[in-house]
Amino acid sequence: MHADLSRITFRPERHYSAVLAQQGRVQLDADANEQTAIQLHRARTIAADLIGRHGGPAGATGFAIGLDSRGHELDDLTIGGGRYYVDGILCDASRPAPGDAVEDDGDGDEGRPDGEDGGRGGGRGRAEDRAGGRTGDTGGAPAHWTYWDQPDGHRDPERPGDRLPTAFPYLAYLKVWERTVTAAEDPVLREVALGPSVADTAARVKVVWQVLALPASELEVEEGETDKDALRTAFHRWADERSAPKSRMAARSRRPERADEDPCLLRPDARYRGPENQLYRVEVHEGGTADEATFKWSRENGSVVLPVDGLDGTWAELATIGEDGRLDLNTGDWVEFADTAYTSRGEPLPLLRVEEVDLPGRRVRLSGEPGGGVGRRPELHPYLRRWDHREAPGRGGHGTRGRPRGGAVRVEEGRWLPLEDGVEVYFEPGGAYRPGDHWLIPARTATGAVEWPVNAARKPLLCAPAGIRVHHAPLAWVMGEYGVSDLRLSFGPLAGPVPSATEEELAAEARAEAEEEFGARAPAAREEPGSETDTAPGTSERSE
Repeated sequence: MHADLSRITFRPERHYSAVLAQQGRVQLDADANEQTAIQLHRARTIAADLIGRHGGPAGATGFAIGLDSRGHELDDLTIGGGRYYVDGILCDASRPAPGDAVEDDGDGDEGRPDGEDGGRGGGRGRAEDRAGGRTGDTGGAPAHWTYWDQPDGHRDPERPGDRLPTAFPYLAYLKVWERTVTAAEDPVLREVALGPSVADTAARVKVVWQVLALPASELEVEEGETDKDALRTAFHRWADERSAPKSRMAARSRRPERADEDPCLLRPDARYRGPENQLYRVEVHEGGTADEATFKWSRENGSVVLPVDGLDGTWAELATIGEDGRLDLNTGDWVEFADTAYTSRGEPLPLLRVEEVDLPGRRVRLSGEPGGGVGRRPELHPYLRRWDHREAPGRGGHGTRGRPRGGAVRVEEGRWLPLEDGVEVYFEPGGAYRPGDHWLIPARTATGAVEWPVNAARKPLLCAPAGIRVHHAPLAWVMGEYGVSDLRLSFGPLAGPVPSATEEELAAEARAEAEEEFGARAPAAREEPGSETDTAPGTSERSE
């Protein structure tokens, strides 16, 4: 999560059930965030245990897939509304209805800032933009999402890789993951009453779902296979293979060789030489093997972002240059030009270097123009994210060695790589890296070290990435003119009718009925000819 955090303390293996605030103590973001993580982990674990890997409530099961190829140059898929759970994570495919705007009477525009509509029409405009102009007075608002206009898909018909497969059959599936959203991307989160000096307050975590297509050739199924269980099993094998982490990293702090030359008030034996507490983030930029992969790092967990108001060639006009000298931009910084579509797609573009800073004009000149159409659509809220690696090491062991590739640092396995101020990382040989995989390294001046798991001999342990965790679920087997085979699962409610009495009362009633029935049979048995009758104690039968 790219957010201004002190550290992440949630560890599910410790089985903590709650965070208790104590009187007179300092309140930290890590404590409140751990409480949220505990509750979320519990809720999702319960849902996954009861539902299974995926499923939707009967009568409201979402993500029904339909093939729409009539009158379109490109095939499309319809996505039915409703809810669906994937590994306990709730995904909602319901499409919000556009709001009803109040018509302008000609007297309400005076004193209203430009760009504000004053009513609920702004929400409708955003819905229309998101739907590619398919809403409006002529056609009406669509009742469901489609493959091309799904809210977090950002598919581009001009990209061949985004188009649906032309060969049938193929499997439509659901990809689910989470990402952080701040006020730079969603301005509604910012409380304007705090003034322009306060950029934002709390961030949000968003569930991202995307309906994608998987060609049949990538599944280990026989040609002509239509059995639903076999298709689900084959898909789960494919999903497990893609979701399993294939890289590990370790981190440590080591006193630099020239530490005595730093004119800083630090402990002489401090291994971490930074002047402030930091949360380092090491994130994979380009994926692949070690020869192909690159990474980037930030001492602020990648939280330094600056909204972009306009783009003119290589000049980017910013809403602000930065909050202070520590969180601003300087010549030589590497930045990632991003927006909502870029982040949702998860396809990295080359980082750009800041070549010039125009403080009065709140502009920066970059080493190139952003690719992929990033930064050219204001409704996608473009921004710059600063990363802190440099091309060459600085004085006192600052900076990562090696010339960047595409603005990011090349992955080198099997050796310790210095970041800065004594912080070093180690990538395990033989890894396979995925864009977005990341590790978090808290560094503390009080101990002069980083916080990282170690063994009994105080050796740093290799750890899998902290994220991104991606979840998958099969939705449909699309067979073209032969129709669509639904692969979703559903579950019914656990609740049932309340019985008229308790189990104990019902059992007592059954015993009473049995005794009454037995009592009714006994007199009939005495009246039968030749039958023996019992004699009360103290009496005798008289024979004639």
